[in-house]
Amino acid sequence: MKVRGSSLRPGDVLLSNHPRAGGSHLPDLTVITPVFHESSALPIFFVASRGHHADIGGLTPGSMPPHSTSLQQEGASFKSMMLVQRGVFNEKELVEELMKPGQVPGCSGTRNLADNLSDLKAQVAANQRGIQLVSELIEEYSLDVVQAYMTHIQKNAELAVREMLKQIAEKTIKKTGSCVLKATEYLDNGAPIALTVTLDPSTGGAICDFTGTGVEVWGNLNAPRAITMSAIIYCLRCMVGRDIPLNQGCLNPVTVIIPRGSLLDPSDSAAVVAGNVLTSQRLVDVILKAFQVCAASQGCTNNLTLGETTWGYYETVAGGSGAGPGWHGASGVHTHITNTRITDVEIVETRYPMIVTNFSLRSGSGGRGKWRGGDGVTRELVFRRTVQVSVLTERRAFQPYGMNGGEPGARGLNLLQRADGRLINLGGKSSVTASPGDKYIMNSPGGGGYGRPLGDETGEQTDIQHNEFVERGSVFEYRSAHLSQIYFVSFMNHVLLLALFEQADASKNEQCSSDDEGEIDHISERSQGSDTEQECSDDEQKSTILLRSRDLLDVVQGACVKPEDVVGKAIWEKQDAKAQTWLVTRMSENAMMQILTCSTSAEM
Repeated sequence: MKVRGSSLRPGDVLLSNHPRAGGSHLPDLTVITPVFHESSALPIFFVASRGHHADIGGLTPGSMPPHSTSLQQEGASFKSMMLVQRGVFNEKELVEELMKPGQVPGCSGTRNLADNLSDLKAQVAANQRGIQLVSELIEEYSLDVVQAYMTHIQKNAELAVREMLKQIAEKTIKKTGSCVLKATEYLDNGAPIALTVTLDPSTGGAICDFTGTGVEVWGNLNAPRAITMSAIIYCLRCMVGRDIPLNQGCLNPVTVIIPRGSLLDPSDSAAVVAGNVLTSQRLVDVILKAFQVCAASQGCTNNLTLGETTWGYYETVAGGSGAGPGWHGASGVHTHITNTRITDVEIVETRYPMIVTNFSLRSGSGGRGKWRGGDGVTRELVFRRTVQVSVLTERRAFQPYGMNGGEPGARGLNLLQRADGRLINLGGKSSVTASPGDKYIMNSPGGGGYGRPLGDETGEQTDIQHNEFVERGSVFEYRSAHLSQIYFVSFMNHVLLLALFEQADASKNEQCSSDDEGEIDHISERSQGSDTEQECSDDEQKSTILLRSRDLLDVVQGACVKPEDVVGKAIWEKQDAKAQTWLVTRMSENAMMQILTCSTSAEM
């Protein structure tokens, strides 16, 4: 808007990726379309779509060069280009800009021009769909109502964050006598990221001060300001104990101080390609460490790019997530500032000159603890012809930290095994020519553990590694809900049958003598008591084993009480709900009759 101002008209679409224009790194091309309404000559909203393009030129195929030292070496850049003007796609100028990096020594223009053009047109179309949906809302509810609700959503997010920060401030004062939280983490090159958070218990505000962070680095780990803001809003949203949409309102209570000239606010010409995929992860590590939320996750996206002069391929590889108070870290997943999925093996081997010989969990790479860190993965690629291979990774020097007595996760490791068997450590950031028969081996980092491992006092390792598949997420919730519904129907049928049997028994008993009736009742009670005791014993034994395997036994036995703070309370309630689900779906009908009025798993 600063560049285009009031000149925007319906049918205009902007393209931007420059760090000074809110960009993350150059491969992330953002397409922005203004939304107009008859009531105003200026845009009333903007819709945008951001996509990572596999290649936009630069030093290496994939546009993720590990050794770039300036922005122009990382590909084509756009501050505010008119991609579409009055409905006409500006292809000629776009192609010129995408090929311009070839004028930089050692660099190339985009290697995937056709893909760039197609993907950008798809982004324009996606924005048009967004405009259509917004217009439908306005038509149905009026512009004033839609704008009011968008304001309400942001205000609600602000209030939720303020409430959370007040609670954290009160807890911090009670524990340390201060409202200040501090944390420092170091990149693999030794550059520090320092954070001091000063909380205001009266307003729920916070000052996030990154003074003490290292200066701009010679390399591409520099991160634009937008990256730091994204990391903060992400962490705040993770910590809030409410289900709120992610929006700018989350940042309203926070004042952010970033030293000019630091690696978090570098010069306009600084290389930044790794700032978005590596430094962003380490920023999250620092913020979560300051708030003592959970152990560190892998702290990396494990970037691998390869290709030749006419094509480029880019993938990110998952790792382990950090454990926290009440949960184990997940294995083989991406965490925090990323949402990418890896290409299927069948597609990789069909379209590119390589074979995936191993893609598995890296057993034992997660940190030990009362709650274990998730394991990283091992991925091995054998190349069928000569390619340029570039790796851009972190956590190859410093391990992902554990928390509250938990042990750190394992470091990552990048290896190249030559066809003759020679093994070479590539380090965290390198670019090398691989020949046919060479194998690239990536071992991604594991997540840190949380809490002192059980049995540490005696040296005995009791944090059991479960080899069985443990259901999580929507699949688990769906199956549990489905089983609960089936059980409820079965239980109600049983209640009806029981009522009929009791009615029949009552009629029959009226015909019996009092002596016979007493004897029958005595035998019946003794028999029912024996059956009930056996059923309860079996249920208790099965439930104990099951709940212990899922770390829910403490909740059921009452050893883990419901915390008072919002975050802890939300975690406890989720555990208790899971425990109740497991108990109910595995109880016999007789046992179920005894717990109808219970409100928690401990009461059951």
